[in-house]
Amino acid sequence: AGEVVTWGDPEAGGDSSDVAERLVAGVTSITGNERAFAALKDAGEVVTWGDPEAGGDSSDVAERLVAGVTSITGNERAFAALKDAGEVVTW
Repeated sequence: AGEVVTWGDPEAGGDSSDVAERLVAGVTSITGNERAFAALKDAGEVVTWGDPEAGGDSSDVAERLVAGVTSITGNERAFAALKDAGEVVTW
């Protein structure tokens, strides 16, 4: 599992400095949409950054994204996470 390095338009996820300490290790995959990113970590935690209106802010569902997520998918302005018990979390 690895580290995330970002660059580009800061308003579209090119600047991950607000969550950088959570992206230094353990990342197994990254999913992006038009303006945000979601990283899946090896313990099933999700870390998001980018445009808050495009899924870059998952604080409303953060307590459901701390563990157990197995995959993430996104569309133009939102994300959905599948958890190991079959639950789907959207933001």
